[in-house]
Amino acid sequence: MNIFDEPKIDCHNHIFDPQRFPYASDTHYRPSGQESGSADLFLAVLDAHGVQKALVVGPNSGYGTDNRCLLDAIARSAGRFKGIAVVDNGIALDALAALQAQGIVGVAFNPSFLGVAYYLQAGELLKKLERLGMLLQVQVERDQLPALMPLLDVAPRLRLLIDHCGKPQVEAGLRQPGFAALLELGRSGRAVVKLSGFAKFSQQPHPHEDAWPFVQALVDAFTLERCVWGSDWPYLRATERIDYGVQLKLVERLFPDPAERRKLLWETPLQLLAGA
Repeated sequence: MNIFDEPKIDCHNHIFDPQRFPYASDTHYRPSGQESGSADLFLAVLDAHGVQKALVVGPNSGYGTDNRCLLDAIARSAGRFKGIAVVDNGIALDALAALQAQGIVGVAFNPSFLGVAYYLQAGELLKKLERLGMLLQVQVERDQLPALMPLLDVAPRLRLLIDHCGKPQVEAGLRQPGFAALLELGRSGRAVVKLSGFAKFSQQPHPHEDAWPFVQALVDAFTLERCVWGSDWPYLRATERIDYGVQLKLVERLFPDPAERRKLLWETPLQLLAGA
């Protein structure tokens, strides 16, 4: 059995469908051409690669806090999709609960785009997520995580999901403060990390070998009980061609043991989504 025959859940991807859901007039970026991808196209991609389920992430680009495209994708997926929404920091509890009833399992914070200061007064939102049993997905880069940690401690039982290996600065090594904080978070057992987005922080082309030591360090700290994989489809602002199947073969190369791949690609994400 190879990786295409094994059960899989893609835990990081986006839907861009400007034909059915036009972008916000004030959006900072308008994905187009090969950057866009409808729910129906993504379902076809999953079917072609033997992927059963997906956690679809609402993007800041194009839609911001307009989650209609995301909710439509979940509804069209016949139970295959769950979602991470982008919301205003002041969203009401009942509005969050309404999103949860439609398949939204968490909310995305993106300091790598908006900065840490944008979220520092969002403690009440974290408490609402904790109360509802939802996830907080966090995308930081370089050394942003230590500055965000006091906010995350406001809701100590809130489950955290960290994007794209924490987007470290590869030339700064494994001991850089942001990555060291991420490893400590992993050892705490409180968070799950996405082994995804190598192209977003690697300084080398595929297969991004400079990212591999960071992946191994994350697996050591988090264990495969708290690591998941994501494709980042449809590869917004990619600086080189990225193919879905090639990414899966890289996972197979990094994790040659089928039992480890099953843990990473199926068992851990299935448990993560079942608990949200």
